[in-house]
Amino acid sequence: RVFLRAVNQFTAVLNRFFLDQANFELQLWNNYFHLAVAFLTHESLQLETFSQAKRNKIIKKYGDMRKEIGFKIRDMWYNLGPHKIKFIPAMVGPILEVTLVPEPELRKATIPIFFDMMQCEFNFSGNRNFHMFENELITKLDQEVEGGRGDEQYKILLEKLLLEHCRKHKYLSTSGEVFALLVSSLLENLLDYRTIMHDESKENRMSCTVNVL
Repeated sequence: RVFLRAVNQFTAVLNRFFLDQANFELQLWNNYFHLAVAFLTHESLQLETFSQAKRNKIIKKYGDMRKEIGFKIRDMWYNLGPHKIKFIPAMVGPILEVTLVPEPELRKATIPIFFDMMQCEFNFSGNRNFHMFENELITKLDQEVEGGRGDEQYKILLEKLLLEHCRKHKYLSTSGEVFALLVSSLLENLLDYRTIMHDESKENRMSCTVNVL
């Protein structure tokens, strides 16, 4: 709790002194995001891993601090404005870690950052595409699922939110929809692959491997 208060102090200082064009400090902002993500994903805050009694006790006393800092990460990302392009693709992995935390409200609040990154690269890269973001998300998703994170609910929510945002966008509706469905099917194959790795049947494992490839 003390640590969270300290991080919140940093956010106020960053917004006040290091955000405008003349004083923007890339390294400071980068450090902030990595610090906040490390806090949010710290094992001592992963309430799902505790017994129901311990979980209730923590929530009653402190609330779910992951949500509090997760919403702050989201707000800080949107505050960046035109500076966002400097954080793509480097921040894709850390934001992915945040969205994979199995807390529904946190996921709903942070998954739309992916669409914002797509939009940002599309607008500012000069190439009218979001290839950097796309490649980074696919690479990091593979690593995270292999590491045991991700679930069916995440796959459904990720596809739903990406499709909703892309379909409303004048220029990203087609390419965005293709990307959202691609990521969803990749995630499905990765989750199947992770499950089947402990299967006795060699054929099942091979067919899952082929699907992922």
